[in-house]
Amino acid sequence: MNATAQRPVDRWFASYSGDHVNATNQLIHVFAVPAILWTVVALLWCIPVFGTWVKSGMWAALAMFGAWMYYYKLSRPLGFGMLAIFIAMAWLTRWLEGLLGLQNLFFLAVTVFVVAWIAQFIGHKIEGKKPSFLTDLTYLLIGPVWVLSKFYRKMGWKY
Repeated sequence: MNATAQRPVDRWFASYSGDHVNATNQLIHVFAVPAILWTVVALLWCIPVFGTWVKSGMWAALAMFGAWMYYYKLSRPLGFGMLAIFIAMAWLTRWLEGLLGLQNLFFLAVTVFVVAWIAQFIGHKIEGKKPSFLTDLTYLLIGPVWVLSKFYRKMGWKY
């Protein structure tokens, strides 16, 4: 398939992969990107929702739905994979909220967020290239689905 005939998801992945060639940086991303994604879900989960029957999680649910629609448009198989990941992250976050309370969930999410981003920047220091999102913020959405696509390829699944 030539470059002009590629799907948008393939073009995004080709560009993103160019900034993530080093094996150590890729390994860091496999762990840090999902951790960062979860922290965003958890931090949005912690935003209060006043005047509704929803106690927590509404903002996270709306953000996950919006991101899922983007992923589904890029690739249906990856979209369904991200839907499963979002459901698992929502379940995990709800469970942690019940276990730790909302305030401790917030502190946990902030801590994981900081540690994961430090790891990301270490990976890019090793790589010798700046993070992709510094050139286009869309790469903040591409990172998680890029990691998932690596899993799909390893399993022999098409996306």
